[in-house]
Amino acid sequence: MIFTEPGQAPTPGPEYLRETPFMDTGTASVRGFAERAVAGETSPIGKAVRLFYAVRDSIRYDPFSMRLDPSTYAASHVLAAKHAYCLPKAILLAAASRVAGIPAAIGLSDVVNHLVTEKLKARLGGKTYFMHHGYAVLYLEGAWVKAAPAFNIELCERFGVRPTEFDGRSNAILQEFDARDRRHMEYVKDHGIWSDFPYEKVAADFRAFYPPIAFGNEDPGERFEDGTPLH
Repeated sequence: MIFTEPGQAPTPGPEYLRETPFMDTGTASVRGFAERAVAGETSPIGKAVRLFYAVRDSIRYDPFSMRLDPSTYAASHVLAAKHAYCLPKAILLAAASRVAGIPAAIGLSDVVNHLVTEKLKARLGGKTYFMHHGYAVLYLEGAWVKAAPAFNIELCERFGVRPTEFDGRSNAILQEFDARDRRHMEYVKDHGIWSDFPYEKVAADFRAFYPPIAFGNEDPGERFEDGTPLH
């Protein structure tokens, strides 16, 4: 763990730009994705904003894809799958940001999600408490900024959720209320911000918290956004 809140953050060292097995910035797919997204943009802020929206909307949010296999968290795997839940999407954003020369980390928080489907709730053992919601944390203009690219625009429109927007200067986390002012997301516990994805911690915590069905194989034709929110 490197720090708990961006305001307490140190100036980033080389570990925030380094390639790792999860942020596999040396792979052709990750480098190509980042380079296409930022093409023609020169400022770090502008690059970060483009990368955020590229990850948010080109990778479909899919909580049914949650697995314990470490290979599924690599940025290159997320690009190949084209669907992922919040943590792998955050890893992709952090990796792509490193390709663009932007220091990046991973933040972890527990959240209560008030907009779930019956099927997702059942898979999670009746829980609406989500452990280790993940987001990227980017170093821009001398400050660390949180960016959660989890919910793609199609999902937001389907469920009536306000999309998370990012300007590169303010934290972009999931919205507290949806488009109809119903309670949507509550951030309830902060687990800190990490220079690399702490897989061993997350996997151990997931095994202890979620039932085995949470990590089961999904129907290949099943889409989370085709379900009906509980409210």
